[in-house]
Amino acid sequence: MATAVLEKKRKNIDLPADVLQKLSVLAASQGKSLKAFIEHLLVAKANSISVEVSENPSPTSDPFFEDPDNRAEIEKRVKAHKAGEAKGAVTLRSTEEIEKFMNNL
Repeated sequence: MATAVLEKKRKNIDLPADVLQKLSVLAASQGKSLKAFIEHLLVAKANSISVEVSENPSPTSDPFFEDPDNRAEIEKRVKAHKAGEAKGAVTLRSTEEIEKFMNNL
């Protein structure tokens, strides 16, 4: 018979004393330890959440980033910049520099 091993991680959390007192009362009313009660609450809540990861890196879901060619170009330029290979790159630092750059196009 195969046995499933679940990986567990330990994390200390800080809660206000009044919250711990209320949770302790709820745990005792269910015949559970405070630790077991809190773990059960957190696991149940986490299991009820549906998490989806969008391919679009834009926090505003800008459709520009939905195009794989656009994302590939950005990734290529970021990689080149980090490697110090960004040729012809322009760094704009102020409104005046932006206006001067735009006026010279």
